[in-house]
Amino acid sequence: MQSNDMNPNGPENENIVENKEVSIMEALIPVVLLVAMLFYNVIFADGAALGDYSNQYILLIGGVFAAIVGLFNKVSVKTMFTEILENLKSVFVPIMILFFVGALAGTWLVSGIIPAMVYYGLQVLSPTIFLPASVIIAALISIATGSSWTTSATVGIALVGIGSALGIAPGMIAGAVISGAYFGDKMSPLSDTTNLAPAMAGTDLFTHIRYMAFTTVPTILITLGVFAIISLNMDTTGSADISGLLTTIAATFNITPYLFIVPGVVIALILLKTKPLIALGAGIALAAGFALFFQENILLGLSETPVNAVFQSILTDTSIATDNEKLNELFSAGGMKGMLWTIFLICCAMVFGGIMDGIGALSKITKALLSIASSVFGLFASTVISCLGLNAIASDQYLALVIPGKMFKKAYQDKGLAPENLSRTLEDSGTVTSVLIPWNTCGAYQSGVLGVGTGEYFMYAIFNYLSPFTTLFFAALRIKIRTLKPAA
Repeated sequence: MQSNDMNPNGPENENIVENKEVSIMEALIPVVLLVAMLFYNVIFADGAALGDYSNQYILLIGGVFAAIVGLFNKVSVKTMFTEILENLKSVFVPIMILFFVGALAGTWLVSGIIPAMVYYGLQVLSPTIFLPASVIIAALISIATGSSWTTSATVGIALVGIGSALGIAPGMIAGAVISGAYFGDKMSPLSDTTNLAPAMAGTDLFTHIRYMAFTTVPTILITLGVFAIISLNMDTTGSADISGLLTTIAATFNITPYLFIVPGVVIALILLKTKPLIALGAGIALAAGFALFFQENILLGLSETPVNAVFQSILTDTSIATDNEKLNELFSAGGMKGMLWTIFLICCAMVFGGIMDGIGALSKITKALLSIASSVFGLFASTVISCLGLNAIASDQYLALVIPGKMFKKAYQDKGLAPENLSRTLEDSGTVTSVLIPWNTCGAYQSGVLGVGTGEYFMYAIFNYLSPFTTLFFAALRIKIRTLKPAA
């Protein structure tokens, strides 16, 4: 995910609470109720059963049901609150990153950086190559940075803007960006999840990456092929009016290649392993300076003074009007305020996940899956289901790696399977599917940053939902399933 830990204590040290008192049926009660409420909200209430913050309220209600189950099994309120606080503490840095990303989007808009990316990008990327090119660009940036989050916050935002101007559906673009970003995240030795998975399974980093390539490379090749077919058969209207879009952008903003200094500095800082908050903060500060120097007319049109306009872009909504309706939608940003919905969602998800962990439900559900894994394929399938379930229940990508990693490690050894089988399966089903769940920290982040709902990009995040099927296919046919060498 990100290249630095979300949990300052290290995700590998996550405490997994066990409770022999709670039964599997009791552990599943909050899960079933949560899924039923979310299903009703999405399918029958168009996501607004309880207003604009329906998903957040539903997560809190699910947490209440989980707490009732815990109290019934004599779990103390203090224990549940302790786990909630640990969960909230673990997402402090991601929340700050979200605030900074909101500010970055606002300042990059008023400084002309995003318009410049769109202006030059329109002249280079045509609709016929745009989607596969987006996958490749996002993959390269993510491999270099080790961070799918950083990729989306930089080139991802630009690609969504360029593609939208070309008339391509934002969901398609976001799906391509996310597919490439998570491929790069998985294959980069700089990624924390790529380091965490082998640590949990008991293998080394580069053995894990090499072994993971067997399932990951075919999956990304299929993804590229699907996007190439979509691109070749896509009917877009953007190519016909590119000249008009270019004229409007050039007339509205002071477009110059010098504006690319700012994203260049941010990417350089990230490659130098600078902490994300420092890198993003530098990007905000530089963009604010560039806005005052290059875009004074734009700033005066937004507020009484240029400095006030810059602060407005950092903190709240900013919209720059042009004579093109498509560009008006593109040239708007919510600043830090625009990230509040996503941050509230993450916090509510951490409350639910914390209570579920505190009452011992997460451990109970994972152990129940482990108990039915009698065959080798059953063991792989149980691992996949456990990772998918924890991404949805615990709403945290790290827990989806840590808990199955700890619980299933001995089972793989007992079956005579090398630990890289487990580490690969954790990544193929835990790392990449987190972004497909709206209330998971990763799904909430990507949706908030790219400005595209999870439901819009879900079917186009091909690499992400295909990866678990690929790992199960390999397991079913016993392809590249490495066994332990017998002791000498």
